[in-house]
Amino acid sequence: MADIKRSLLDVSPVSKGEEEDESCEEETSSSETFTEFWKRHTRNVLHFLVEDWCLSAMLGIITAVLSVGMDVAIEKLQHLHVALYVVCRRYSEYLALFQWISHVTFLTFVATLGCLLISRQAVGSGIPEVKVIMHGFKMKNYLTFRTLIAKMFGLTLAIGSGLPIGKEGPFVHMGAIVATLLSKLTKACQYSAFFSNEGREIEMLSSGCAVGIACTFSAPVGAVLYAIESTSKYFAVKNYWRGFLAATCSAIIFRFANFFVTAEQSGTITAFYQTSFPTESFLVEELPVFALLGLLGGLLGAMFIFTHRHITLFRERNRLYKVLFCKNFFTFTIFMAAVVGILTYPQGFGRYIAGKLTFRETMADFFNNCTFYALNQSAHSCDSRLLEHWTGGSDGGVSIFLSLACYLATYFLLVAICISINVPAGVFVPSFVIGAAGGRLMGETMSYLFPEGLRGAGGPPVYPGLYAVVGAAAYTGAVTHTLSVAVIICELTGQLTPILPVLIAMLVGNAVCKFLQPSIYESIIRIKKYPYLPDLPPSRISVHTVKVEQVMIRDVVYITKSTTYRELREILRFAPHLKSFPVVTDRKNKILLGSVAKKYLMALMRRHLLADQLDRVARRTPSDLFNTLKKSSMRLSRRTRRPGGNDVAKLGPLKEKEELLDDRSISGNT
Repeated sequence: MADIKRSLLDVSPVSKGEEEDESCEEETSSSETFTEFWKRHTRNVLHFLVEDWCLSAMLGIITAVLSVGMDVAIEKLQHLHVALYVVCRRYSEYLALFQWISHVTFLTFVATLGCLLISRQAVGSGIPEVKVIMHGFKMKNYLTFRTLIAKMFGLTLAIGSGLPIGKEGPFVHMGAIVATLLSKLTKACQYSAFFSNEGREIEMLSSGCAVGIACTFSAPVGAVLYAIESTSKYFAVKNYWRGFLAATCSAIIFRFANFFVTAEQSGTITAFYQTSFPTESFLVEELPVFALLGLLGGLLGAMFIFTHRHITLFRERNRLYKVLFCKNFFTFTIFMAAVVGILTYPQGFGRYIAGKLTFRETMADFFNNCTFYALNQSAHSCDSRLLEHWTGGSDGGVSIFLSLACYLATYFLLVAICISINVPAGVFVPSFVIGAAGGRLMGETMSYLFPEGLRGAGGPPVYPGLYAVVGAAAYTGAVTHTLSVAVIICELTGQLTPILPVLIAMLVGNAVCKFLQPSIYESIIRIKKYPYLPDLPPSRISVHTVKVEQVMIRDVVYITKSTTYRELREILRFAPHLKSFPVVTDRKNKILLGSVAKKYLMALMRRHLLADQLDRVARRTPSDLFNTLKKSSMRLSRRTRRPGGNDVAKLGPLKEKEELLDDRSISGNT
């Protein structure tokens, strides 16, 4: 350590020759011609345009094109699902049931098969993995072109099948992959210095995450804020504008393409879920109700995270589950697809949960400012088509309160399970819909209790659609532990009217859920045991006063640059529970150089011992062979007598073929 400090403090004097070289360079720079000056500045401008503008714009445009193409394919598959159901129902009810379930299971099977054959890293949301990568840990094959293809293929088929999953998480992952591929593309060109270091790659990844949100909801401002909240712990403000540029380009392409390419009901150029709430859509008396809605959203969000984690851990630990579903990659995924198909069948239980509707159509119904419970002659009643969705069909035999409650409970459990099966799946959009269902249920209840409004006939009525917007924001913010959902809500609806109720509900919901549970992304990181340091609780002073010496391990097992094979064997025998070992310079200074995994040390020991044993066998004479046989017979006769008092023997047997690592197997220069 003293040598390092001395080397850092040593400043060598500038020699006379170096001074002459510097003076020559100054003369050369001062004698620069106009052509050289023009080339140098042209190169600098080109670097600025390509590095800061073109790459960010290309990132947004490419991701938006992928999103629109996938949306078109998903729309076609969902339309095919309903169209085939209508045709089959003309012939037989059982045929329609078989078609409805088989559509979900077949497309889910193909999506799972694609992830298995192309890239298993495409399974799941992708945000937890991107979060870990942006915190400095390299994860193999998570940002490759194969993973991008598998993610696109699997996500399109999984959502098109009718599974209750979203595209937001996978698209954050896809945006990060596109950003990484663009960075690698610049390395292959002459501009190799653009993203050659880790810091610049992280900047590009942050922009890619923002683009993923912008492609999902066409909300560029909220996308950048959400990307920072969900993936970055420390963010450089100087790179803020790159994320906004990429997200804006993505949102523009996405909205125009949505307007000209997809169906008319799937989105417009104005807003994704355009609402029409009046300016005075809520009263001061309703603010406590919105706070209560936020409290319920926080409790429900914490319960969702708790349920998801324990279901996942149950699948990992339960023996009966392993016997039934762990035989291959497909069993449980296909089983859950069949369950979803049965529950959403429109003529079965699907009558109570609007099983024929997609998440996009459901959100449009929930955000409508009409009232489900109002009578047909009322000015606030909904049209008959919308009421058929939530009253069990044209006969209207199902109560809207029962329908909304069944929808909330059913999708609460289905989403908690389906986001952990072997297909690409996001949690943001399903959380939005679940929260909107809970908010709509409370809004309809308020409308039922106060049919003329809280102030009577002269005041504004209760708008259940506003409660749906507030509930969606509160529940989603609680599940993800983010506040940028409030901005996304305003961009989605195209109105700033609900901003105050949304903020009140989100603050209450976030506070409650953060106190009870980690975010859904941190929960998944803990389940998968990724190397990630969570944030310290901001409101507990006792945590911030803990010193390192109170929690650190003092007797650290380490490897030096001069460790012998014999010492390495003893280290592996002494600490069988460790997965990796720190590597330091020497026993005195202990300057950390890095770490090495246990499996690589085991492979090194086996390779060394095998080569040494082969060399010894090749040099053996007949007398050596005779002596070896004699020693083996003597050891066999003493096998029942075990030596005592040996410290090495007390450490227990080695695992993973470590029985090769004994004194008789080590020879040569150790």
